[in-house]
Amino acid sequence: MELGGISSSAYVDYMKEQSSTAGAKLQETIKGTDYSQASEDELLGACKQFEAYFLEQVFKEMQKTVDCFKSDEGSDPNNNLVDYFQDSAIQKLAATSTDLQGLGLAQMLYEQMKRNYNMET
Repeated sequence: MELGGISSSAYVDYMKEQSSTAGAKLQETIKGTDYSQASEDELLGACKQFEAYFLEQVFKEMQKTVDCFKSDEGSDPNNNLVDYFQDSAIQKLAATSTDLQGLGLAQMLYEQMKRNYNMET
């Protein structure tokens, strides 16, 4: 089968080569990175960002369950403002929830990463 003058098998071979080359470059980058130089504050901050992102995704999925009951008929003009700022509000809510209470996910990740990268003090 021909795809724009290139046989499909040649295209598949090319794509396999490109993906393996990209994968090899990524592995070299990961292996060459010295994570032990990261401070504990940076590590905890990254873990909290991950937890906030996780919560944001949970909140967005929860919001979808509520949106399925919304009717489009006679929509309130104020709903446009709510929809516009909804993603921003959910992001802020997730970040605040992580900072104030959290799920404990950030702390568990932080402790595990400290053990993995021999950052124990």
